[in-house]
Amino acid sequence: MSDTDSFIDEVTEEVRRDRLFLMLKRYGWIGGVAVALIVGGAAFREYNKAQERAAAEDLGDRITAALETEGSDDQAAALAAVTAEGAGGTAVVKMLEAGALAESGKSAEAVARLEAVAVNGELPLIYRHIASFKALSLQADSLSAADRRLQYEALAQPGAPLALLASEQLALLDIEEGNNEAAIARLREIAADAGVSGDLKDRASQVIVALGGSLEGGAAPEG
Repeated sequence: MSDTDSFIDEVTEEVRRDRLFLMLKRYGWIGGVAVALIVGGAAFREYNKAQERAAAEDLGDRITAALETEGSDDQAAALAAVTAEGAGGTAVVKMLEAGALAESGKSAEAVARLEAVAVNGELPLIYRHIASFKALSLQADSLSAADRRLQYEALAQPGAPLALLASEQLALLDIEEGNNEAAIARLREIAADAGVSGDLKDRASQVIVALGGSLEGGAAPEG
């Protein structure tokens, strides 16, 4: 019986081996295709990364060359000629162009460039808020205090990228309107915020002291 069992086992093993070879012959190409797809996908991703890196470096070189142009007007023209493929790159170029235009005294044109960035829904919030903030700073003499307050309040919402800087501008508007008490209260909140930068905290503290207040609280002067 042992010889018979051994013979049966050998035959069974041979049948299994034949079936395995048959399966490999029929379906082995699937594994090859899967491997090819994995390798090809990885290569394609690396190629895309390399292309994006090269495009970013090229854009950076062209921006640098434009910024090295002498004279604000010529620099603005050079930046206007720089084209970028992505929305982010285009936004950076427009904001730099706005800076050059502002330096050359063309504030209205600078504001137009910045507002185009501010309303672009394809951009991350930080880009749009920076553009809005810069546009507002260029319109200090042309926009009413009420209009500026309304727009700074939108930028000062909790969690917004430039909330503390916008709050600082609101405090300056309070001072402009003669409401020193509100300004001191707002500046204290800024100075006490966990995310405040050292420079902003110093500025807030200095203005509080200049207005006769203190960081610890206490009565603020009338006016």
